[in-house]
Amino acid sequence: MSKPLALIVDDEPDIRELLEITLSRMAIDTIAAPDLAAARAHLAQPTRFDLCLTDMRLPDGSGLQLVEQIGQERPELPVAVITAHGNMETAIEALKLGAFDFVSKPLDLDLLRRLVQTALRLAPANTAIAAETAQPESGQRLLGDSVVMEEIRHLIAKLARNQAPVHITGESGTGKELVARLIHQQSPRSAKPFIAVNCGAVPTELMESEFFGHKKGSFTGAIADKQGLFQAAEGGTLFLDEVADLPLHMQVKLLRAIQEKSIRPLGDQHEIPTDVRLISATHKCLSQLVEEELFRQDLFYRLNVIELEIPPLRARREDIEPLIAFLLGRIAQHNAIPRPQLSPQARQQLLEYGFPGNIRELENILERAAALCEAGQIEPHDLRLPKSEAPALDIGQIGVDQNLDQVLEDVERQLISAALDETSWNRTAAARRLGISFRALRYKLDKLGLEQK
Repeated sequence: MSKPLALIVDDEPDIRELLEITLSRMAIDTIAAPDLAAARAHLAQPTRFDLCLTDMRLPDGSGLQLVEQIGQERPELPVAVITAHGNMETAIEALKLGAFDFVSKPLDLDLLRRLVQTALRLAPANTAIAAETAQPESGQRLLGDSVVMEEIRHLIAKLARNQAPVHITGESGTGKELVARLIHQQSPRSAKPFIAVNCGAVPTELMESEFFGHKKGSFTGAIADKQGLFQAAEGGTLFLDEVADLPLHMQVKLLRAIQEKSIRPLGDQHEIPTDVRLISATHKCLSQLVEEELFRQDLFYRLNVIELEIPPLRARREDIEPLIAFLLGRIAQHNAIPRPQLSPQARQQLLEYGFPGNIRELENILERAAALCEAGQIEPHDLRLPKSEAPALDIGQIGVDQNLDQVLEDVERQLISAALDETSWNRTAAARRLGISFRALRYKLDKLGLEQK
């Protein structure tokens, strides 16, 4: 079996030599180029490269140009960029253009080796083998045949091939953690841990220890060394659910961990290099929290390199029936009962319902109905769907002499009140449901005098 082949692009002879020696000790052949023109000449040949390492600053251009070209002409080729220390803006731009990952100068050879090993698992041959041998975890599937779900599946496969931080947005219950798990399972990190943490569930006083670990004796009650979440996820993926709930002091520490690719456990004098892919999620509007100075803008840009929005269930109604079929089958299996059947009337009610709680709510409704129904037949009364209390506007009752502004204001008030009730006064979710921005909703709430119950 032939050795992997890497293309090294750097105008500094010492760096090129260091990279060539490091990769040769990893049984990787190399071809070196001192500038952009030479790199392009090598790429124009039929040679099959397994990895490209390029400096950002080249005599005749930028490494970003090479990243963009490789993304267009050889999308299967992982390319990593070498950036100046602390130049995260350039690194983020490279990731957005399709770079697999980045490493900063001065080069940390341990980090470089891990990056190279991960990248080589993306080689076409290895990807094909992994696809044949991978056994997906039970239930780890993204259901739905709608166009939007096909696009999300395509994006998941694409995002799995690089290391860029991904921020998943969407209402509660849409399956954000499932999407994060699928990105991990299809990535070269799939053999390593997937660690999920709900940032809002960690007590503030324990947060630093939970994330970064601590040394014995670092504080009262620290009777032994403890591994943090970053260390537990080493080589794999750390999923930060409800990242908007992080307090500001932890946002600063998380930002440093991302920028330096290292952490310092409480009570330790030394930093520990980390190799973790970060995926974050929230149902809140992070950009709005940035405006309100509740979330750091610099951390927002680090986490939100690539945004993936999961649509609510009501926006893809053609997926409701396949989800019903799957969930009823799972409920029957878990409870060792015959699969419950929906009456036509019950099915129609579900197809017309708005599902403010999305897939999680649909699952809860079906579990409850399966427990309440008789003879395995789910009827409408078994579903116990909540009814909207918002009165419908009867256009026929509007007189021609009524003030148009007042009528429109009444309509707005009814629609906004209904959206807020159905989302339990989650303003971000209500704004999405109404198809307006969070700022526009806030303005209308002030204008209409609507206050939380």
